[in-house]
Amino acid sequence: MVIGEVEKPVVVAVTGTHSTGKSTFLARLAHELRRVQVQVSTVADLGEQAQRIGLPILRNHTWLSTEWIITKGISDELGAWVHADVVLVDRPVSDALGYYRAALAHRGDRAEPRVMARLERIVRDHSVFYDLLLRTTLDPDIPLGCDKPRDADAEFRSLADHHVAEVLHDLDLPHRLLPADGHDQALEDSLGLVLDRLAGTRDGRP
Repeated sequence: MVIGEVEKPVVVAVTGTHSTGKSTFLARLAHELRRVQVQVSTVADLGEQAQRIGLPILRNHTWLSTEWIITKGISDELGAWVHADVVLVDRPVSDALGYYRAALAHRGDRAEPRVMARLERIVRDHSVFYDLLLRTTLDPDIPLGCDKPRDADAEFRSLADHHVAEVLHDLDLPHRLLPADGHDQALEDSLGLVLDRLAGTRDGRP
């Protein structure tokens, strides 16, 4: 798809609470795409990077850390557009907003309406660039992963799951569910959608 003078790649994003298989699913999808000679770029989760520069995350999210993750994520995604046929996004911009809402609920706080409205506007406007948005579903029987620093509070993990889903609903962002036991089918469906979009672009269709 051409937007103005820019060729937009196919963009697939996966959102959801921690330890629900987002990174694993995207790694599998990247592998399958590369097997058929598709050039892929992956935009990684920014939580650890935010933490390294001193920004609070998870239950301590503030509007500042949320806006940094959203705007840095947008920058990283757009930068990846020029290098790939397909861009895979581990945590789209809506994800940070869901975690901020979860943090506020956990603390019993409320965001300033103007701040929340700005964040929601940025998320809504940028999300139109996702060709496929998937939301993982939480299976509480699956333990937290140990490959990266995570919040070990099961209650907050569930709270984040709820608010990530609520953001998609409130902002009316089209998405598909990625159930814990349905990754194989979702992988097949996602691969088919991406290859169809690529074929349409190469055939000159929008």
